[in-house]
Amino acid sequence: QVQLVESGGGLVQAGGSLRVSCAASGRTFSIYYMGWFRQAPGKEREFVATIGWRGRKTYYVDSVKGRFTISRDNAKNTVYLQMNSLKPEDTAVYYCAATTRDHGLMYASEYSYWGQGIQVTVSS
Repeated sequence: QVQLVESGGGLVQAGGSLRVSCAASGRTFSIYYMGWFRQAPGKEREFVATIGWRGRKTYYVDSVKGRFTISRDNAKNTVYLQMNSLKPEDTAVYYCAATTRDHGLMYASEYSYWGQGIQVTVSS
């Protein structure tokens, strides 16, 4: 099993920045990719970004490219999502997720482990 704990969410004005973190514990050696999803009220959970746990491959949803950066620190078993130029439409609960697979990375169903979620609110 893998346990994921998010931190760092909060309230920020449009145009501002925020960084959320996700610390993994347990059987982290089984992880292939760790990523972030988000869910706004009344909407489905949406893929945001993912990063290879052993390599450096990263993938982003088009709406955040150039604004968000996903990174990892394997020594700390932690993944970060740096969010810049935030927009009100980025408001959502952000979930950290981990998968033991290397395909279907944009689909929530491919991720076996999830954090509890953390609120990010961007005011206009």
